[in-house]
Amino acid sequence: MPMQRREFLTLTALGAGALLTSRLAFARTAASKPRFVLVIMRGALDGLAAVPPYGDPDYAGLRREFALRVPGDSGGALPLNGFFGLHPSLSFLQQCYAARELTVFHALASPYRERSHFDGQDVLENGTAHAHSVQTGWLNRALAQLPGGTGRESGVALGQNVPLVMRGAAAVTSWSPSKLSALDEDTLARITDLYAGDALLAGRLADALAANAMAADDAGDASMAPLPPAAAAARAGAAARYTEVVRAAAGFLRQADGPNVAVFDTTGWDTHANEGGAQGQLAGRLAALDSGLATLKQELGSTWSDTAVLLITEFGRTAAINGTRGTDHGTATAAFLAGGAVAGGRVIADWPGLSARALYQGRDLAPTLDLRAVLKGILAQHLAVPPRALEQAVFPDSSAAAPLRDLLRA
Repeated sequence: MPMQRREFLTLTALGAGALLTSRLAFARTAASKPRFVLVIMRGALDGLAAVPPYGDPDYAGLRREFALRVPGDSGGALPLNGFFGLHPSLSFLQQCYAARELTVFHALASPYRERSHFDGQDVLENGTAHAHSVQTGWLNRALAQLPGGTGRESGVALGQNVPLVMRGAAAVTSWSPSKLSALDEDTLARITDLYAGDALLAGRLADALAANAMAADDAGDASMAPLPPAAAAARAGAAARYTEVVRAAAGFLRQADGPNVAVFDTTGWDTHANEGGAQGQLAGRLAALDSGLATLKQELGSTWSDTAVLLITEFGRTAAINGTRGTDHGTATAAFLAGGAVAGGRVIADWPGLSARALYQGRDLAPTLDLRAVLKGILAQHLAVPPRALEQAVFPDSSAAAPLRDLLRA
């Protein structure tokens, strides 16, 4: 039987956060203060699909039938700047871009250069250049630098557990819905990493995953096949839980004396097989994410104008489509910074190109922008983390990654 999957991370009860429920009333309004939401897209988002460089002459050849057409064509990308577009499932983000409330980063990567989900996510969250080098996260260390950062709970983690990025000396709270769900994509990705050292187990797992994807690919295109009732119900349930998490995050951030930083995860971005193009597996996940962000803006109300939402992932995916009509683990990818506090309407990218000689190790989009430069810029300008603290405590040994300027509105 095909494995049961869902789109977003199962959220279960956690410590004191479990005392809160989705029916909790968040009635108080907050005075103007900066809010920051970090969304970790676990599983490695395909940046070339989410932000297609349709103006690159080598893009269509690499992506073949999954290459998105130019804006204006049927199923084409949504327009950005004449070279890059957005996946057609990201209509809310495109509206943000038009309103100058979205900045897109491309050819971006953390310092990590291997292809393990375990290690890639650890580097993404610990803020150093090496996996498992510290046991605290860069965002918690940043919160510790704020006035009262180790006393008042200035951050909230919404999820099954407090992620590494929020662990450390600074006080944070947590929240989780109480419903359990089926095995998710992030768990499958971690199992894949565990099997990587055993050729027999890794091969059999890869065959099973590919067969499962192909079984779902009715008539050669899963995007055109209706989901079985059970799968459709599971997908609807995952979307409902995601909406619950988004609304809870907005509720915390709206409180005048509540936390001003929120973190949550999404999963399902490990698209090894049957990824799809304008429609299909990835398109559905992007649409759910886009809808969740629209809900976040609606729920934040006037607080949206003080909010910056950053969406990041551990690494990208291969430039070319693989033999199972998906993409494998890669290097550089895309990230998004949205919100009313963002000085948007821009794509920030030192584009390396997609020619054979330009690809990293002959297979990946080459990284030209250090993620830590983006993080430093946001933390310095939006949360007023002191520059010295950013260099010494938050992102040690990162002097080569100068903070990007003017990412937020003055």
